[in-house]
Amino acid sequence: MSVSRLRPVVTELRLSAYKTHTRAAYPLGPLTLFAGPSGSGKSTALEAYTALSRLAGGEPLDAVFPDPAACVPRRARPDSQGRRGFRIGCTVDGPVGPVQLDVAVQAEPELRVVGERMTGAGETLLETALRDPGRRAVQAAWHTGGAVPVTRAPLPDDRLATALLPLRIAGTTAGQLLALAAAEQVVIALRSVFPCDPVPDRMRVPARREEGRLRAGCDNLAAVLLRTRTECATRHTALVGAVRAGCAGPVADLTTEPLTGGAVRALLDQGELGAMPVDRLGDGELRYLALALVLMTGPEVLDVDTVKDVLPARQALTVLADGFDRCLDRRQAGELLGVAARMCARGHVRLVAAVGDTVDLGVGAGGEDVTVVDLGRA
Repeated sequence: MSVSRLRPVVTELRLSAYKTHTRAAYPLGPLTLFAGPSGSGKSTALEAYTALSRLAGGEPLDAVFPDPAACVPRRARPDSQGRRGFRIGCTVDGPVGPVQLDVAVQAEPELRVVGERMTGAGETLLETALRDPGRRAVQAAWHTGGAVPVTRAPLPDDRLATALLPLRIAGTTAGQLLALAAAEQVVIALRSVFPCDPVPDRMRVPARREEGRLRAGCDNLAAVLLRTRTECATRHTALVGAVRAGCAGPVADLTTEPLTGGAVRALLDQGELGAMPVDRLGDGELRYLALALVLMTGPEVLDVDTVKDVLPARQALTVLADGFDRCLDRRQAGELLGVAARMCARGHVRLVAAVGDTVDLGVGAGGEDVTVVDLGRA
C-alpha cells in the first residue's frame, strides 16, 4: 500500500442538487482548479466542500447552512407537503478503498437531514431516512454482518450521521469494523481542510505575537512569520525565494519586529533599501505572500481542526482557496501556481482552488499534473 493511500483524501465532489449545480460530479486531484466565468459556480463548489468539512467536524446544520433556502436549486419545486431541499456528497479514498458519502438535506419547511448514505467495499455501510416528520430524528441502519446484518437506531436529524457513527459502533464484528473504518476515513479526510481567503486590509494590522497559528483570513500573518522563521530555516528560505519571485521590489528576507503591547509586525528586508513593513505592499503582493506561506507550512502552523487522535502522517491537509488568483497579475498567478504544484507533488498539501482569467491553465504548474474543472464548458 502506498503512503498516499494511507492518507484519506477526497477524490470526488458531488453536487447532485446544490444551488446552480445539478447532477454534477467533479474529480479532485492533488491540485484541482475550478475555472470558468463569473457565476459558473466555482465558489459554490468550494462552499459545498467546506460545508461537508464542517458537518464532519460535528457542527449542526443550522450553523453550516444559515440560509438553507439559498442552497436549493432555483428550479426546484416543492412537493405536495411544501418540502424542498438539496443534495451534496463526496468520495473519499483511503485504506478502506473508495467510500461514497451522500447527504440529502431538507431546507423547507424545516432544516433537517432527511437521508444519508455511506457505501464502500460493495456494501451499504450506513443509511438514514426520515420516517416520522414529527420527530427530530432519522432512522439509521448500519452494517453489522454476522447473525444480525444491520443495526438500527434513531440519530439526530441535525447532524451528519457518519460523524456520529464511531460513537455508536462497538466494533465487535467484521461488518462493524468495516463500517467504523469507513466512517473514520471519511471524517479524517473531510476534517483535514483549511479554507483560506487572505484579506489584505486585515493583514496590514499588527498581530499579537502569541497568535502563532495562521487564521483563514491570514490577518495574524506577522505572528506566524515570527514563529516559522525560527522553527524551520529551510522552509523559510524557500518562502523568501517564492516571495522574491512574486514581488516587484528586491526581497532579501522576511523578518519581524516587536511593537509595544506584545504586538509584532512583518518586515520585508530589501537589502540596500533597508526593511519595509509588509503593510506597504499592494493587495496582490500580500495575498501572494499569504498563500505561499499557507502552501509551504502545514497543519502544525495553520488553524485547522485535524483529528487529534490520528497521527499527522495519516492525514492529508487540503487547502481550499476561493479566488486563488484574486488581485494577482499573470506573472504572480503563474509563480504561485508553480509553488502549489511543487508542494502538491511532494504530498505536502492538496489544493482545491477557484481561479479566474489570470491563471493560464496550460502553463505555470511546473509540468505537474493539474486537475482542471472547467465550469464554463460544463
